[in-house]
Amino acid sequence: MSEAFRSGLLHRPLHLARRLAGSLVGGAPSADDEAWVAQHLLEGELALWHRMSDADRRHAIGVARRVDAALDGPGRPVLAAALLHDVGKVTSGLGAWARVAATLIGAVTSSDRHRRWAGGAGPRGRLGSYLRHPDEGADLLAAVGSDPLTVAWAREHHRPPSAWTVSASVAEALWAADDD
Repeated sequence: MSEAFRSGLLHRPLHLARRLAGSLVGGAPSADDEAWVAQHLLEGELALWHRMSDADRRHAIGVARRVDAALDGPGRPVLAAALLHDVGKVTSGLGAWARVAATLIGAVTSSDRHRRWAGGAGPRGRLGSYLRHPDEGADLLAAVGSDPLTVAWAREHHRPPSAWTVSASVAEALWAADDD
């Protein structure tokens, strides 16, 4: 896989287009999928899981199933990381079209500005929370007692590989599985 693809120059627009299409399709995950998820999450994590949108939960199940197959039974913290990597999006309350706008705005603004916005109220606060969803999610997961690996991946899943603290084989499987 080329470095340009891994860095997101080609991956990100394709990934986002697929995610938008998936978010426009309604419906909650199946009862079987929900039962499978419950087997891999702690009580507090499951409460966060239920706050996620149907589309985000369906996406996360796909990621977790791909990780499970790639790593052949990777263990609860890794599957929780796959299932909850985007949980920070719940803090923004933005819908699909607002997320598209936020992503476009985020591409042309600095992370310092995102931090300033996240602390505010109103639309800018919600926008900042969405753009900072990795940190927001890591904080939520830490607060409910998630494993350090689960917390770390939520924080790191949009960072370049050189900034990952999760073991390379696990991080690469998680990252690759998120390329839906």
